[in-house]
Amino acid sequence: MADQQRLRLPIGIQTFSEIREGGYYYVDKTPIIERLVHQNKYYFLSRPRRFGKSLLLDTLRCLFEGHQALFEGLHIHDRWDWQRTHPVIRLSFGSGVMRTREELDTRIRDQLFLERERLGVSLQRETDIAGEFSALIRDTHTQYGERAVVLIDEYDKPILDNILEPERARELREGLKNLYSVLKDADPHLHLVLITGVSKFSKVSLFSGLNNLRDITLLPEYSTICGYTDDDIDTVFAPELSGLDREAVRQWYNGYRWGGQEVNSVYNPFDVLLLLQNREFGPYWFESATPTFLVNILKQRGVFTPQLDRLQAKAQLLGRFDVDDITTEGLLFQTGYITIKDVQEPMLGYRLYTLGFPNLEVESSLNDLLLPVLGIGHSEAQTHQLGLMDTLQRQDLAGLETHLKALYAGLPHDWYRNNPIAQYEGHYASVFYSHFAALGVQVTVEDASHHGKVDMTVDFGGHLYLFEFKVVEQLPEGKALDQIKAKGYADKYRASGKPIHLIGVEFSREQRQIVAFDVETA
Repeated sequence: MADQQRLRLPIGIQTFSEIREGGYYYVDKTPIIERLVHQNKYYFLSRPRRFGKSLLLDTLRCLFEGHQALFEGLHIHDRWDWQRTHPVIRLSFGSGVMRTREELDTRIRDQLFLERERLGVSLQRETDIAGEFSALIRDTHTQYGERAVVLIDEYDKPILDNILEPERARELREGLKNLYSVLKDADPHLHLVLITGVSKFSKVSLFSGLNNLRDITLLPEYSTICGYTDDDIDTVFAPELSGLDREAVRQWYNGYRWGGQEVNSVYNPFDVLLLLQNREFGPYWFESATPTFLVNILKQRGVFTPQLDRLQAKAQLLGRFDVDDITTEGLLFQTGYITIKDVQEPMLGYRLYTLGFPNLEVESSLNDLLLPVLGIGHSEAQTHQLGLMDTLQRQDLAGLETHLKALYAGLPHDWYRNNPIAQYEGHYASVFYSHFAALGVQVTVEDASHHGKVDMTVDFGGHLYLFEFKVVEQLPEGKALDQIKAKGYADKYRASGKPIHLIGVEFSREQRQIVAFDVETA
C-alpha cells in the first residue's frame, strides 16, 4: 500500500463532498453508518472536540439527500436505496460564543430561517422558537413526502462556553431545552435524529420526554465511528508514513477507547493529520483549544495529579454532567483527557470503568498545564524541565537529587499560604509526578507487581527508575527505600536487562522539602 498515490490531507475539512471530490484521503465510516441508520431512530453521540463529529453528520446529510456519486467505492454504495431520499435539517452551535439567552435565541432563529430557505419551506406564521422548529419539521415532511432527518452538531457548546458562570449556563440550558423538546412530539414527521456534542447532559435537563434517545457513546459497535484505527493508519495513510517512527505515532496519539479492552482504540484524527503534514510530533490537539474551565475546576478540587492516570468510575458517573453536577471523572472523560482502560463486568447493576490518559500527548500536555496550579510557573517549569532532561540523559542520580530539591525550594512561600492545594497530603507527589510527566518521559504510576505497587516508575534512556514516596514530619526515616527492597518491586524488571535504580524519597511536611533521597542500583 505504501506505493499508492499520495492524496491531500483533509486538515480542518468537515464537508464530505469536498473531501470526496477534492482528492483528499478519506477513512470509510460507512460500514458503521449503515448499522446506525438501520437499527434505531433517535441517537446521541458524545466525542471530544476535533474528532470528526461534524464530518460524520455531513456524511449522513449527503447519504440521505442521495448524492450517490460521492459514495462510489465506499462500503455503503451498493447497499443503499438511492431512489429514496429524505430532507435533512441540520443545526450547529459550533461557531461563536453566546453569552445570553437573547443571543442564543437569535442564533437559533437564524439557523431555522436558513434551513427553511435552503429546503424551500415557507413559514406560514411566526411563533416562538419551539413552534417554528416544530413547523419546519412538519412542513418539510409535507413538502417532500418523506419524513425529515434532523442532525444537531455541538448541541452543548453554548452551555460549556459558560460553565463557570452557573446562572448564565442554566439560562442557556433552558433555551436549548426549549428547542430540543420539540423532537418528542415531532416523531410522526421524523425519520432519524442524531445529536452530537462533547458532553452528555442528562435527558431530564435537555431532552425531557425523549426517552427513546439511544446513547451510543459507549457501545462497542460504535466505538470507532469517529477517529482512526491502527488499520486506517496502516492502509489509508500508508503513503505518508515513510520516515515516521510508527510506534511513536501510536504512543503519542492512539489510545482513545469508548468501550472495554475488546474494542479497537482510535487515534485523534486532528493529531494524525497535522503530524503527517508537519513531520514532527507535537501536542496539536491539546494546544488547539484546551478549555480554561477544566484547569480551574481541577484547581478548585485540589487535584492529586498521579491519580489522573488511574481513576475509576461507574458508567452512571461518566454520563452525569450538568451545570450543578460535574464530576471530575465525567469532565475529564467527556472532554477527552482521560479514556477507558478497562471495564469490569456488571456488579450490582453497574459496570466499573478504569480510566487513564489515552496517550503521551495528553499526559505530558495536561501535566504541563497543571504545573502552575501546583506552584511552578510556566517560565520556571521550562527551565526545570531542561534541567531534568539533562540529569536523566547523564544518569546523574546525585544531580537528580539536587535538581529536585531546587524544584521544591523554588515554590513561593506565599503560594503555600494562599493555595488550598498545598494543604493536600498528595501535593508533594503531585509536583514530583507532574514534573516528570510534563517532560514527556514514560511514567507509570502505582506500577503493580505481585508484591504490591511502587509509587512511580520512569523508563528513560535505557534505564529504569523506581520511586517510592513517604511524607514525614520533619526528619528522614529511611522507610521509603526499605519498602522498595522489602517488597521486591524491581523483580518484574530484571529480565529487561536495563539498569534499575531504586529511589526512596521522603518529604518533610514542616520543611516543605525533600529530606531523604536514598538511591540503590538493583
